[in-house]
Amino acid sequence: MTSESMTPNERLWAAMRLEKPDRVPVVPTMTPESDGGLLGISMAEVQSSNDIALEACLRVFDEFGGWDSVIDFPYTVPHRHALQINPMKTRIPGRDLPDDYMAQLVEEEVMKFEDYDTICEKGFNSFYYEDYLWRITDMRPEDLPRTVQEAIDVSSRLTQELAKRGVKPFIMQVGCMHPVFLLSQIRSLTAFTRDMYFHPDTVERTIRRMTDDVLQLMIPRARELGAKAGSFVEERASAFYYPLPAFERFWWPYFEEITDAFWSEGVVSIWHLDTCWNKNLPYFKRVPRGSLVLEFDGTTDIFLAKEILRDHQCIYGDVPASLLTVGSPQDVEAYCKKLIDAIGGDGGFILGSGCCVPPTCTRDNFRAMIETAKTYELSKN
Repeated sequence: MTSESMTPNERLWAAMRLEKPDRVPVVPTMTPESDGGLLGISMAEVQSSNDIALEACLRVFDEFGGWDSVIDFPYTVPHRHALQINPMKTRIPGRDLPDDYMAQLVEEEVMKFEDYDTICEKGFNSFYYEDYLWRITDMRPEDLPRTVQEAIDVSSRLTQELAKRGVKPFIMQVGCMHPVFLLSQIRSLTAFTRDMYFHPDTVERTIRRMTDDVLQLMIPRARELGAKAGSFVEERASAFYYPLPAFERFWWPYFEEITDAFWSEGVVSIWHLDTCWNKNLPYFKRVPRGSLVLEFDGTTDIFLAKEILRDHQCIYGDVPASLLTVGSPQDVEAYCKKLIDAIGGDGGFILGSGCCVPPTCTRDNFRAMIETAKTYELSKN
């Protein structure tokens, strides 16, 4: 075991400030499915209630000796719908799927083209809660306040339980999806991409309105909560999907505006970036140093990211789901050490899973990831 001279929160923020902590912080991205898989609980059971999901989350944390923070809350599917997380039709284990299947998002053109005008006129929140939510769920309008309150309660309870363990959540309830990602889900990736090319002004006008809505809602909330970090998600805007001219027109200006607005309030933006962002990496040098944490999922070359963004932005990731599932504990340990040596040696690195820890992750492999971070010493250089 390395000699620890920092609290988990101090260690995490040292990395986010691009400083060298006493050891590399480790923050796996956990979902109810992650916890259920590690505990041998069916996906149907862990998705059946927030109470069960929360209990599973805490059991895993305790059984594996804990880690430096959490980046997600154990919400079940209805609560994620109520909070605009995964805003798509969803097949739920135990109801629409066998008990041991993960929840499955349904890629379907639910938002119609004419809804762009509705969003621009009324704002996204009004469109979502007055109309769209009832297209994707069997929840009743009268159920919504209770469902939202249940989600608030579970996040509060998790925060209280973590405090007893000397740990703070990575984020507070501040953050969002980039409008491009949100639209690509509710419109469907195919239809949204077609709109970008054949109706670019309509799409751009809608992204503009949605960005304004985000800032008008989330900046006051950040002030109210005293938030220092917010969680943001983008999985469909990299050069894996779109050429750089499209990225520069529809994604980058609004990302930059969101990042700068939160940074001006002292809030670091933690961006969960799935798919391969290799060609997009240089853009992240354009925003202020230390304003971002960039979380990669195993498809971006994380070593290239470090080379390009060294001493400018914090890198987070990226033990792949495949390695956690079919690799050996020795494989996991070796890869974690490689990450720590190559990316964390001079600070500015948080060790984590590549996207979420899969429910097929073995207990020994998960333990290897956590324990390697705790025991492997950073370079003295």
